[in-house]
Amino acid sequence: QVRMVESGGGLVQAGGSLRLSCAASGPTSSTYAMGWFRQAPGTDREFVASIYWYASSTYYTDSVKGRFTISRDNAKNMLYLQMNNLKPEDTAVYYCAARPYYTGSERPDEYDYWGQGTQVTVSS
Repeated sequence: QVRMVESGGGLVQAGGSLRLSCAASGPTSSTYAMGWFRQAPGTDREFVASIYWYASSTYYTDSVKGRFTISRDNAKNMLYLQMNNLKPEDTAVYYCAARPYYTGSERPDEYDYWGQGTQVTVSS
């Protein structure tokens, strides 16, 4: 069983930055592909970014390319999302997720483990 715990959310003005962290625990979490998703009120959970277990391949949804950076530290079992130039439309609850495969996915239903979420609010 892999446990995921997010932190780092908060309130920030448009144009500002936040860094989300996700602590993963479990016997093989460092070899799992991981991702970040977000969900705004009344919407479906949407893909933000994913990273393969060996961290050399990363993928982003178009709306965050050039602004967000996903990274991981396998030695510490940590996943990160650096968010720069934040926009009001980035406001959502952000979730980290893991799946027991080398490659990531954009589909939430292909992830087995989820954190509880952290709120990110961007004011205009």
